[in-house]
Amino acid sequence: MNLYTRTGDKGKTSIIGGRVDKDDLRVEAYGTIDEVNSFTGLAMTWMIDETLKDMKQEFEKIQHELFDCGSDLAVIHGKQKHPYKTTPDMIEFLETRIDAYTAEAPPLERFILPGGTEVAAAIHVARTVARRAERCIVSLKKETEINEHVLTYMNRLSDYFFAAARAANARLGSKDVEYERSAIVFTKKKES
Repeated sequence: MNLYTRTGDKGKTSIIGGRVDKDDLRVEAYGTIDEVNSFTGLAMTWMIDETLKDMKQEFEKIQHELFDCGSDLAVIHGKQKHPYKTTPDMIEFLETRIDAYTAEAPPLERFILPGGTEVAAAIHVARTVARRAERCIVSLKKETEINEHVLTYMNRLSDYFFAAARAANARLGSKDVEYERSAIVFTKKKES
């Protein structure tokens, strides 16, 4: 198999259901998800401490799910032969893990700077690229129908990465760095 096909030399690429320009919003959206996947893999290379083993396993699961999201966006709506791959249970898993990771980290009152440990910094990069992917998907959604679960998944994933970065710092004994000019923007929920 050749890695080069020459079919894209004129600025077009194939998607499920046709060919589009390489700068098409659909290609931009799933291409940005591919970037998220790459940064997720990079973050995993920093997860060498035993306390991050479960997180590393989750990140690998997420890498597969990011392929699912990209696959769903690479289909012209109505031309898919199989059901979409991105489902509500994938979103529910992220929500469960967000809650668990949030409980591991100290209470949050102010905005924090991306960083702390190397692994947390890498996770924050994945988080910000996930937010960009989400913005690309919103632009695509204005033009055509998409699997709405992909948009929700990407929104939740960036929250997941934020919580995971904070949990990684906590597990590794590093404090989050608060943005020094931030007012108190997060308040603790009162027990009822």
